[in-house]
Amino acid sequence: MKILLFGKGGQVGWELQRSLAPLGELIALDFDSRQQCGDFTRPDDIAHTVRAIAPDVIVNAAAYTAVDKAESEPELVRTINALAPGILAREARKLGSWLIHYSTDYVFDGGGSKPWVETDPTGPLSVYGSTKLEGEEAIRASGCRHLIFRTSWVYASRGGNFVRTMLRLAQERDRLTVIDDQIGAPTGADLLADVTAHAIRTALQQPELSGLYHLVARGETSWHGYACYVLNLARQAGIELKVAEENVIAVPTSAFPLPARRPLNSRLDASKLQTTFDVHLPQWQAGVARMLEEVMGSGK
Repeated sequence: MKILLFGKGGQVGWELQRSLAPLGELIALDFDSRQQCGDFTRPDDIAHTVRAIAPDVIVNAAAYTAVDKAESEPELVRTINALAPGILAREARKLGSWLIHYSTDYVFDGGGSKPWVETDPTGPLSVYGSTKLEGEEAIRASGCRHLIFRTSWVYASRGGNFVRTMLRLAQERDRLTVIDDQIGAPTGADLLADVTAHAIRTALQQPELSGLYHLVARGETSWHGYACYVLNLARQAGIELKVAEENVIAVPTSAFPLPARRPLNSRLDASKLQTTFDVHLPQWQAGVARMLEEVMGSGK
């Protein structure tokens, strides 16, 4: 089996290189790859790449994810998040290939408090959310066999992330303010990659499983709860923090005005995925604790 991966340098793409390698021949590209085009700002060249490689499975981990910056360059964001995935889908349809694609909780308006299921009405609040939804729709409309995984609050030990930021600020400041009215589930890039590999193996044998799935760690928290959990673990590990536990202050989203609106309710119900693919998704705390150990062990 031949697998073509786009976005190998991102958090999810990096982990996918590990999880997909045992499945077959893996060709992994990024925006700056030289031999083949992995640059989603050049959709026609992306199509040529797919035709030249003729993979059995295309995995798209490339996306424009700078949510606030997206508000000021909507056409570029649309090219990367909607037009390019649509082209991948059309080429996959012609080749008879599978397309694996990642989407986001930002396709919802964040209302209510119930976890979103796959059939709930969408209502994105931002350019990022709108273009990711358009990408989903283009894939479905193409008629290709596909797995679309909506996820939320993705993190990895590699590169910058919320945990590193909180640790740094907690060592520099005696008071922190963290948003407490956005609710979701921190989800590790490694978990996404491992479940993706499992789902591909299953779907190749059962084409009727083609469709949309929510994929997040179990449980829920706010950004404030996430920060407190991380800082408590760091204290237990002997890391000296300047901020006292009682000085990590919960504030509403309105305390941090930003160009792009965030959904307050980012809860995603992953029951369909767990039942369909017979997987057990871990509680969010388990992945965060393991990632924190890596971050602290790296000394960075």
